[in-house]
Amino acid sequence: MTTDVGAPLNAITRATAQAVADDPANALAVFRASGVAESAVATVVEARTHTVRVDEPPALGGADTAANPVEVYLAALIACQVVTYRFVAEQRGIVVDDLRIDAEGDLDVRGFFGLDESVRPGFQAVRLTVHLRGPESAERYAELQREVERRCPVLDLTIEPTPVRTTLVTE
Repeated sequence: MTTDVGAPLNAITRATAQAVADDPANALAVFRASGVAESAVATVVEARTHTVRVDEPPALGGADTAANPVEVYLAALIACQVVTYRFVAEQRGIVVDDLRIDAEGDLDVRGFFGLDESVRPGFQAVRLTVHLRGPESAERYAELQREVERRCPVLDLTIEPTPVRTTLVTE
């Protein structure tokens, strides 16, 4: 992936900036997804025109037909990081010839299974390893990383509290 300061991502950024300048309400976006339970613990999620299947391995009651929810979270974090690296690199004129991100998370299942109330059910830690290749200096890539960490929406969801309101509808 080589970035070019005049490439299409900058055009998207400019168009977005103009749309927001014209009407600040244009800055607000609502994303939606809807999931339906399927088999023991599998879920089929629809987002716009896309389908995401989620399942668990047999040890957690599934048939292992797809990634499990926490793996999907890691995938979302990696994908969001990639998108953010591409936008920020292009905005700053930083050339990235190759980009690969590995993620792993530590999860103590006692929280999920309710075996120990002091253990949170989510990841206790997540580690990202970003592999960047290109002609820029290490300092320039470190600057890029800092800005990506500041602007990545899925990373922000992990680091900062996000209010979630659940409505139960019984039918």
